[in-house]
Amino acid sequence: MGDHRLTSPSGGFGRRLDEHFPERDSTETSRPEGLVDSAVYVDGHRRASPPTLADTYRCLQELGEAMAWIGLYRPNGEQIHSLADEFQLHELAVEDAINAHQRPKLERYGDTLFVVLRAARYLDDREEVEFAELHLFLGPGFVITVRHGETPDLAAVRRRMEADPQVLALGAEAVLYAVFDQVVDGYAPVVAGLENDIDEIETEVFGGDPNASRRIYELSREVIQFQRAARPLLKVMDALSAGFERYGTDEELRRRLRDVADHLTQVVERVDGFRHLLQNILTVNATLVSQAQNEEMRSLTAASFAQNEEIKRVSAWAAILFAPTLIGTVYGMNFTHMPELGWRFGYLLALVLMALVCGALYLLFKRRGWL
Repeated sequence: MGDHRLTSPSGGFGRRLDEHFPERDSTETSRPEGLVDSAVYVDGHRRASPPTLADTYRCLQELGEAMAWIGLYRPNGEQIHSLADEFQLHELAVEDAINAHQRPKLERYGDTLFVVLRAARYLDDREEVEFAELHLFLGPGFVITVRHGETPDLAAVRRRMEADPQVLALGAEAVLYAVFDQVVDGYAPVVAGLENDIDEIETEVFGGDPNASRRIYELSREVIQFQRAARPLLKVMDALSAGFERYGTDEELRRRLRDVADHLTQVVERVDGFRHLLQNILTVNATLVSQAQNEEMRSLTAASFAQNEEIKRVSAWAAILFAPTLIGTVYGMNFTHMPELGWRFGYLLALVLMALVCGALYLLFKRRGWL
């Protein structure tokens, strides 16, 4: 496309660029912090690699019909405002690029296109999903990528495009396609990682793991964040498709963008399925936990019932043995003046009385089920 209507920003500053940002040419040690790579292309071929933004502006003016692709990583405000002044970027888009924390979107400001993407990568060691924000400015003769995270790998995108100059010669829309393709392809490992986590959670749930509920909640949050990153891109792709005819997008780029949209749709559908599956797993887990609690309560009730039965038996026998003990205690007192002490049948009467009381108590407790 001749007027270069699209752009892809990623920028910033951080630690040593040579070590942390492979997009930068290691031979160019004079680049300012935040400027990862800057190149000027003519007919899809790199003609210059200016070390500073000012050199890029001059080179772009000297070469005439050319396209500048400027890559930034967490740039400072001065760099962003310099680009805004040079390429007439809208102040609202500039503010978004500086502050980040934007939802994926596509906005047109005259002949400049501003796109926000959210890339994702799965961290195997922590079993977590890491998200990164990427801003792109595309306009007549320039592409600016502003990256606010470690992903996506825009160096790989640049190498792939430079290896196919015919596609790169189509202009900024070709770069936008390549960045979109890289972001969507990066979703595949994330989907696989989330799917593996869900399988593990299912095993934990049916295995009675007490920490399953917490992990389900944490994974549900990651899936929701992934949905917020991927689903809005469908509207972005629709908006791009709606402008194919109006802006004369090359037919080859149309086919490639539609292919990216198909892959994105598959990702969104799978992520939607993950969310519903996690909701079902959470319901099943709650049911299993409730059943386990009920079983525990039944066990405690049964144990309590058995304990009560034992207590009743002990209490019944204690009551039976108390009667002869009471009688024996009374008649065992060695006082001189006591009734029946000199009676011949007193001892026999005491034994008979003990037997009658014990027998009566035994029959009473037996009838009530205590014995």
